[in-house]
Amino acid sequence: MQIVLAPMEGVVDHLMREMLTQIGGYDLCITEFIRVVDQKLPARVFTRLCPELLQGGKTRAGTPVRVQLLGQEPHWLAENAARAVELGSPGVDLNFGCPAKAVNKSRGGAVLLKETETLYQIVKTVREAVPSNFPVSAKIRLGYEDTSLAIANAAAIAEAGASSLAIHARTKSDGYRPPAYWPWIAKIKQQVTIPIIANGEIWNAEQALLCQQQSDCTDIMLGRGALAMPNLAQHIRQGKPPLPWLAVLELLMRYSEFEIAGDKGKYYANRVKQWFSYLKLQYPEAQSLFSQLRLLTKSRDILTLLQQQLPSKP
Repeated sequence: MQIVLAPMEGVVDHLMREMLTQIGGYDLCITEFIRVVDQKLPARVFTRLCPELLQGGKTRAGTPVRVQLLGQEPHWLAENAARAVELGSPGVDLNFGCPAKAVNKSRGGAVLLKETETLYQIVKTVREAVPSNFPVSAKIRLGYEDTSLAIANAAAIAEAGASSLAIHARTKSDGYRPPAYWPWIAKIKQQVTIPIIANGEIWNAEQALLCQQQSDCTDIMLGRGALAMPNLAQHIRQGKPPLPWLAVLELLMRYSEFEIAGDKGKYYANRVKQWFSYLKLQYPEAQSLFSQLRLLTKSRDILTLLQQQLPSKP
């Protein structure tokens, strides 16, 4: 079984990747997307989003980090894919699953699931631009408004030369509403020969097993569940219990200290609030603390509040 950390825009940044891979259990991380329009982007764009490129394309724990690109122009995606690999990314991932309205409106992400031929041309052109020893993966949903093109889209991506395909088992219209339709992944898997990674609605070890059974996939990708339970990968692999709340608090403080050192200010405050929106699904303590935290706008104030939650030393 391979476990991949999903590319969650707006929360799984390099600091989150550092912490989650240090806890352990992940075989691969995918970055938040780099938006490609009509130019070859400078190196600093890649290293800002993926500073792991400066340390061999891996987190400090040794987990590979693959750069993800989002766009609609095959030529420019190929140019930037080649640059990502030159800069040290151990492969490239293509985003055909983002459901954000702003992204879809500019013809990026999940809206391309309406255009099977475009998917084929993008993957084919990127595959030809990237050396054959580097994987080119893609991530899709089951469709945009419905599942009518699910199999055709997956087949086009496979025929174009993709190395693997992650499938979020919902359409764009489904958003993140449960359930995830894992049996649909099994239908797709019967029609394509490349490795398939199942994604969607995996919050614990029992759901991971059910997903594997219903999707007929061994490999899984964890997104929101990994934020709700920071040791979810180990919970699935080794049956470890969820991290205790005190350990989660310590992770939150490490995150805030990193951000303060980088002087991220409001950026951090917004991201930690997003993290809390998932933590409170697993931890009652996060639910009660969030009512105080959501009013804060400075990272130092958030750190102070977190420190106040620690048990007093005798």
